[in-house]
Amino acid sequence: MSGPKRIETDFLVVGSGIAGLYTSLHLSRLGEIEVITKNEVKESSTQYAQGGIAAVLDKGDSWELHMEDTLEAGADFCDEEAVELMVKEGPDRVRELIELGTDFDYVEENLDLAKEGAHSRRRILHARGDATGEEIRESLTEAVKKDQNISINEKMFLIDLMSDGERVEGAVCLDLEARKVLVISSSNVVLASGGCGQVYENTTNPTVSTGDGVAVAYRAGADITDMEFIQFHPTALYNPDGQSFLISESVRGEGGFLRDEEGQRFMLNYHEDAELAPRDVVSRAIVEVIEAQDDPYVNLDVTHLDDQFIKGRFPKIYGTLKDIGMNMTTEYIPVIPSAHYMIGGVKTDLYGRTSLEGLYSCGEVACTGVHGANRLASNSLLEGLVFGHRIYQGLRDEGKRSGSDISYEMYFNVEEGRKPEGKGIDVGEKREKIKMQMEKNAGISRNERGLRELKDSLEKDIKKVEDIYLKDLDVLELKNMLTVGRLIASSALLREESRGTHFRDDHPESKSKYSNMHTLFNKEQPHGEIR
Repeated sequence: MSGPKRIETDFLVVGSGIAGLYTSLHLSRLGEIEVITKNEVKESSTQYAQGGIAAVLDKGDSWELHMEDTLEAGADFCDEEAVELMVKEGPDRVRELIELGTDFDYVEENLDLAKEGAHSRRRILHARGDATGEEIRESLTEAVKKDQNISINEKMFLIDLMSDGERVEGAVCLDLEARKVLVISSSNVVLASGGCGQVYENTTNPTVSTGDGVAVAYRAGADITDMEFIQFHPTALYNPDGQSFLISESVRGEGGFLRDEEGQRFMLNYHEDAELAPRDVVSRAIVEVIEAQDDPYVNLDVTHLDDQFIKGRFPKIYGTLKDIGMNMTTEYIPVIPSAHYMIGGVKTDLYGRTSLEGLYSCGEVACTGVHGANRLASNSLLEGLVFGHRIYQGLRDEGKRSGSDISYEMYFNVEEGRKPEGKGIDVGEKREKIKMQMEKNAGISRNERGLRELKDSLEKDIKKVEDIYLKDLDVLELKNMLTVGRLIASSALLREESRGTHFRDDHPESKSKYSNMHTLFNKEQPHGEIR
């Protein structure tokens, strides 16, 4: 039995967003890198990040203020040491982006810094108005492609990590174009695979965001933490006849108002910062308003702002809306909250190390503790940079691991695939069922009854797909979505309180006994614990 093709590398990096590309650039100083990405390099959440990246680069700002804002938004649940590292090291990492060629927006000779919800200062760097992520991704991609130590493998899906439950020695992947299984042996694997928004009916995430990194890490034996905290962005376009997309928080930061169906501003009734309140506050307020009116959306109003300013500051949003027949300078924008950011994830230390030797994680798939219970706007790109760099620092100082003695013969049968027993499964129907159930029972508002119903349903479906054919991308994604959905539901059941993005209508208050307690799941504790 020859088994699948095998290649060896010093470092395997999974993901091509800001965390994966930036980390690869630094690790290339230590050895050869294989980067795998599920679609094309450009297809990641980074590409669609409109708002920007937060960093203290103004004389009137300070890391202490940035830290204070982050901790307050995080609902007293952040890892303070991780936050301090991020806000202190962040400016240098952003300067590196600029040196790499990232062209942020300037006003004359000064960076044009914006303000977003829950920030006390203007500290958000943006590029091409509202195309920040695209600009960052392009500059990083160009640098990576010039680096002879880095090989990029597009349309390469991560099936599973090779692990004995204590350490990781590579991954089993599927070449989606050749439909061939490939084993990549590496004693240093970095997960930077992004989030899980696609498990919800309404999401701002790209189609690739099916929670693959968390699912494979869980199956390998890694610790998964705080999955109950899913951030919903308050303002995604309400478009029942087509694709939704994000309407950046910067639109409210620059003076946009939220109005109900009668045209009245309502956020003034919910928070002293009105439209610039933390995202969980704004999202719940919007849901409450929608439930009390006929329209299934609220309106975002920028018609009082200067037309030329809007077109220059938000060219991508303006152009996209114009393409579907909407003029944001003269019309209200219909918006609803949508699943946006996975705050929990693969548990790491301050150097990106997970509970499995040889496995590291950064970006949205990781849980470093900096976001607490509610991510502060525009901190996510910064987190990817800072902790990606810290992975490099740790491996540089300790020396990269080498050698692989985990047998990969157990993965030989992956090459032929395994078919399900009994009747076939309608993957598309099952996928839509998950999304609707998650939206209903693990969305902005949850309770014990809905969560238990959701968890039971997902666990039954997981058993149905455990031995299903492995070369079908839709099925592989379905398995991961079921796994991640169950982790979210189970975590939300354990936390019998409301905190940040996690709102239990049967436990609507925050409880002091949970203030330092985190949900934790792994293969040894499939039902989890809170400690």
